[in-house]
Amino acid sequence: MKYDYLIVGAGLFGAVFCHEAIQRGKRCLVIDKRGHIGGNVYTKNERGINVHKYGAHIFHTGDAETWNYINRFADFNNFINSPVAIYKGELYNLPFNMNTFNKLWGVITPKEAIEKIEKDASCLNIGEPKNLEEQALALVGADVYEKLIRGYTEKQWGKPCKDLPASIIKRLPLRYTYDNNYFRDRYQGIPIGGYTAIIEKLLQGADVELNTDYLECKELFTSMCSKTIYTGPIDSYFNLCYGELEYRSLKFEEEWHCTKNYQGCAVVNYTERDIPYTRIIEHKHFEFTDSDSTVITREYPCDITIGKEPYYPVNTGINNELYQKYRALAKNEKTVLFGGRLGTYKYMDMDITVRTARECAKREFG
Repeated sequence: MKYDYLIVGAGLFGAVFCHEAIQRGKRCLVIDKRGHIGGNVYTKNERGINVHKYGAHIFHTGDAETWNYINRFADFNNFINSPVAIYKGELYNLPFNMNTFNKLWGVITPKEAIEKIEKDASCLNIGEPKNLEEQALALVGADVYEKLIRGYTEKQWGKPCKDLPASIIKRLPLRYTYDNNYFRDRYQGIPIGGYTAIIEKLLQGADVELNTDYLECKELFTSMCSKTIYTGPIDSYFNLCYGELEYRSLKFEEEWHCTKNYQGCAVVNYTERDIPYTRIIEHKHFEFTDSDSTVITREYPCDITIGKEPYYPVNTGINNELYQKYRALAKNEKTVLFGGRLGTYKYMDMDITVRTARECAKREFG
């Protein structure tokens, strides 16, 4: 066999595993069906601005080891994620904090905000929340739910909040401080020069083939390599033998504007149900780029159709049960390891992706 490892997917998980394997003297072939490396963290420099081609990616972690690891491959700036939300022309700070509550109700102290939310929630008599709507109402009351959660969430998932599991929103950021920093992780930033440069360094020493669909040439690639790291959809690997797992996709629309500053921050959420996109990203604010023009991207959540990429696993009870069937099949694949967001049917932040890829490598190589 020509290679020790075939790595299916040149995204973050595959690239980190590849780097760890090459450091141990292994021969790796990396393939990807897209025409570029990087998966969903792919960034492209356009007119001096690093554009996040598949949505905003802010690296954040509380794990010093993971932070130190990723900093081997790029210098990170001090970007702090402080998005805002717009509902019917009114602007609110995110995550939900005292600035948000002051704008909604005029409250000034945390005590006032807590009393307001508890009073609103107690009137609903929810008990143990059975779905996302009940969970959100129990956490923040009707005002925040209707203005800042309901429309955005239903656009994101393509389902009424009553049909979504409560677990999706259980960790909703809710703070009684005047702090607009979305993440509480100690380490946060954007790689100077974009994410693609990190992936390039991680893949150094490997052979890379793009525009290559593994599932169309499965037997050929398997014959070339001793072992496979598969980061594609787990149900597709098994020819959907138990049925199709549910995912949501995204459509992106880019626009260039002849202005230095379009919206004043990197991310603005649009929470009304009638506005079809969920957010607008202005890329230059991620790296504090000084230029006379700017590029924005509107994100439209959508169903999976032919040619659309799966982005978010829809982790309802039915889908999770179906995944467990595929997971049982995966355990019997002695020469294939499944990883990443699609291979494990789990949404993962970038730091978790890096950590799980390194853990996979440690188990593999000892």
